[in-house]
Amino acid sequence: MKKELIAHRDPKSPVSEVFRTLRTNIQFMNTNNKLKTLLITSTLPDEGKSWVTANLAVTFAQAGKKVILVDADMRKGRQYTIFEVSPRPGLSNYLSGFDSNTGEEISDDLADYIQDTQVPNLYIIPAGNIPPNPSELLISPKMVNLLDRLKELCDIVIVDGTPCELVTDAIILSRIVDSTVIVTAHKQTKKDDLQKIVTNIQNVGGKIAGVVLNKIPVSVKKYEQSYYYGSTVMSAPRPRNTRPGANSRPVNRTMLTPQNKREDLKRRVRPENSQANRVQQGRKPRTNEDEKPKALQNKIKLENSEEVSAEKTTDILNQINAYLDKEKKNLNK
Repeated sequence: MKKELIAHRDPKSPVSEVFRTLRTNIQFMNTNNKLKTLLITSTLPDEGKSWVTANLAVTFAQAGKKVILVDADMRKGRQYTIFEVSPRPGLSNYLSGFDSNTGEEISDDLADYIQDTQVPNLYIIPAGNIPPNPSELLISPKMVNLLDRLKELCDIVIVDGTPCELVTDAIILSRIVDSTVIVTAHKQTKKDDLQKIVTNIQNVGGKIAGVVLNKIPVSVKKYEQSYYYGSTVMSAPRPRNTRPGANSRPVNRTMLTPQNKREDLKRRVRPENSQANRVQQGRKPRTNEDEKPKALQNKIKLENSEEVSAEKTTDILNQINAYLDKEKKNLNK
């Protein structure tokens, strides 16, 4: 299996997650289960059309769907190299009923053209021999009948078409499939070319599901810090003092776990600020009342350091005043 099938080789990579997102978007558009055939095309060659088609087919198969991938690029098909299957017999041989290598007519049995792949639930029909008239073969009633038969055999048929700017093969196929996805390349596909392809597909009655922007540059740092499946290994920062004998603390290169973080936080807090240490030292744990101003606490300290409330203090003063009044009366007698 080639490295191009990243969705199968590394299903936890961020790129594979992007293909699953594309699959989900297509499934959300298929609320009525009417989308059974999907065409993938592009404006010009070398925009990643075949790579997107192959990985998208893999993600559909990983979701439990029975998928048949048809390589309809009979001029320069390369799906057989991606999945490492036999290039013949293929689509051109089925549509023409002829094998150009042997010069003989071949079977009309569709089962002879569908090949297994290493991906479960994914099957492929390669492009076959390069015919002299690919456009005429695609426009024939036999191609329409082929798609109808394939829709009965699987859940979705994904067709890898030709670039639309060079030949009209994909424009022809867009009329007989349920929807079309156009693959473009970052800083490579021209806006005018894309608009022209969209117009041509709509003019023949084709439906466009959307546009895929491929080859967007992503930095290694962003790739490793991906929120979902990126690398979780973080390198420790280098110490600032690198001179020999410099008074610098050694760098701990062990990643902090939640437990280590709590222990590190305890070490940084001074002992007198800890509630447990205050209890061990025989002092009352701090409360929110301790943080209020003393004037608002309604408490006073006597000489014996006993804390009493303001009401109790008033009581004591009243008793003292009553005693002094009584003594004055005794003196006046």
